[in-house]
Amino acid sequence: MHHPTLCALAVGILSALPGAQANGLYTKKSPVLQVDGKDYDRLIAKSNQTSIVEFYAPWCGHCQNLKPAYEKAAKNLEGLAKVAAVNCDDDANKPFCGSMGVQGFPTLKIVRPGKNAGSKPMVEDYQGQRTASAIVDAVVSRINNHVVKVEDKNLDKYLSDKNETAKALLFTDKGTTSPLLKSVAIDFLDVIPVGQVRNTQSKAVSTFGVDKFPTLILLPGGDAPGIVYDGEIKKADMVKFLSQAGQPNPDPAPAKAKNGKNGKNGNEGKNGNEGKNGKNGKKDSKKAASSSSSSSSSKSKSSETSTSTSTSTSTSSSTSSETPAPTQEAPVIIDTALPIPSLNTPEKLTKECLTSKSNTCVLAFVSPSSGEKAQKALTTLSEIAFKYAHSGHKLFPFYEVPLATNPGGASLLKSLGLKEDADIEVIAINAKRGWWRHYDAVGAADDFSGHDKLEAWIDAIRLSEGTKKKLPEGVVVEASSAPVKEEESKAEKAKPEEAVSEEETTPEATKAVTSDEKESTAPVDPTPEPETATHDEL
Repeated sequence: MHHPTLCALAVGILSALPGAQANGLYTKKSPVLQVDGKDYDRLIAKSNQTSIVEFYAPWCGHCQNLKPAYEKAAKNLEGLAKVAAVNCDDDANKPFCGSMGVQGFPTLKIVRPGKNAGSKPMVEDYQGQRTASAIVDAVVSRINNHVVKVEDKNLDKYLSDKNETAKALLFTDKGTTSPLLKSVAIDFLDVIPVGQVRNTQSKAVSTFGVDKFPTLILLPGGDAPGIVYDGEIKKADMVKFLSQAGQPNPDPAPAKAKNGKNGKNGNEGKNGNEGKNGKNGKKDSKKAASSSSSSSSSKSKSSETSTSTSTSTSTSSSTSSETPAPTQEAPVIIDTALPIPSLNTPEKLTKECLTSKSNTCVLAFVSPSSGEKAQKALTTLSEIAFKYAHSGHKLFPFYEVPLATNPGGASLLKSLGLKEDADIEVIAINAKRGWWRHYDAVGAADDFSGHDKLEAWIDAIRLSEGTKKKLPEGVVVEASSAPVKEEESKAEKAKPEEAVSEEETTPEATKAVTSDEKESTAPVDPTPEPETATHDEL
């Protein structure tokens, strides 16, 4: 079994050896964005996009095993969100990794833009499976939604509000907002409002003469007629189409000018924004060239300093003063319970909890007419999950199953002989082992005001106490005929409680290591992962 202390010992020796500061895991051609302590603020913290950031060490076996899945996630999220990595083994990044609360490798954190412009980002530890599909789903679910829901009753108000401003409307037959449309709305945030109209809104559909779905229409503003998009459903093409009415927001944002000079990283030129306001004359070009040259020189000095393993602390401080890092906004570390994930389609319910390889899940079925009791139950579950996560104890996942959008939930309740119209029903289910348990305390006397009853029930399941019921025939779907999670590569033969620790302890200075301890950081061949569901469609 992999032991955290052994990793720490291994690192002590590795860090003391000449040339121990290995290059990062990801090459320049990798789809993963490489970030350091100096540019994190500009590339991630101040970005309009949601990001996931891996804090890793190149010697870490678990980090090496994660690399293929992480790069696959980066490809699937291209244009929708950022997938980045920070090499915490780099001396220059160690203080930054410490400030982010990194205590083991790999540590993954999801960084989500604040609700208001200029507000601090929200940072949350990623606790899900280390697979591409799980990472993609987690990041996609946290993309901010700036798309306006337009219905017949508010159509006139939407159109008349700031009538001179360009607007975009997507007509669709889907009730949810796709990650693709959310990302387009983020790109044009405060430039072109993006609205979504469902095909059930007859007045809006007839007003614009829409006869197929999806249909994207650009309203240039004023009395100008709408323009129908007839290109492919690809983000780049859609952004180009909308750009005729307004330029999308640059990301990363251009470095701020100082004393009339361009940003030292020369990002204005990269993003095509330099000279946008008539400031692209010869003087600005010279300043940009001078600034870029200065940056290259500074980076060269910094590189020479970091590759020298004998560099003293005073030398590092001197180099740091020559190229000061931009002031960083302290991220908001989430220290409150987040809502439990929602399985809002039959496919998601099956994939997470109903295949022959699915481990224990706790499911909270919420009726369409649910009230305060259901909300309290969901809050209690989220707080229990938060409590266990912060105490370092392994706990099976909790999910909300909204019956209003997930008919599969109603079918499951019926199969188990439970009421489909109850305000809230809570069960535990283990499809792999073929059992389920009902939280029988739900009733008039239990309004979920406290944690005690529900937490005691969850503890009993965790400790394999109490009576379990056999799942009826037909509930469990064979893994070969349904999308499944790929946790088996590391945990198929282990109990759920034993399969969660995939982090190596952050290195501390030590003096000795055995050959067995060195082997503990060696990677193993990762299990191939099936295709990840795409999110680049409307």
